[in-house]
Amino acid sequence: MHDVPRQLTAAQLAELFEGRTRLVERLAEHDDPLGAAQEVIDGLNEAEKLEALNAHPAIGAGNLSERSAAEQGAGGDPVTLTELAYLNQVYEEKFGFRFVVFVNRRSKEEILDVLRERLERTREEELDRALTELVAIAEDRWRRS
Repeated sequence: MHDVPRQLTAAQLAELFEGRTRLVERLAEHDDPLGAAQEVIDGLNEAEKLEALNAHPAIGAGNLSERSAAEQGAGGDPVTLTELAYLNQVYEEKFGFRFVVFVNRRSKEEILDVLRERLERTREEELDRALTELVAIAEDRWRRS
């Protein structure tokens, strides 16, 4: 396990954030990129924030990175997976970006509850929450690597 880093390359950050986005490029400029994440996010425009969120795979998607597949767990009840796919679509249509949640070893059923709750938020609230979750995922991935 790693402590939160003082310096990470763009390539390392791209692995933690699922893609080389403007967020990753800006984070790589900092000595403490994960510590500076909120400051960097605050300096991004909306398109750059959406790029970072949409680089992340959808919960329950089929073609996940090895890391995302391990975090989300394999399989699942077909009814749960169908509802998850449907609510992911509803979420993306409502907010205009991908649902991002720090799974943190929760079951797909528990994630469905989180998704239902987050669908009740405003777009602004949800954009902030999704970005916070994105950083939490990256921090957890670094600590576990």
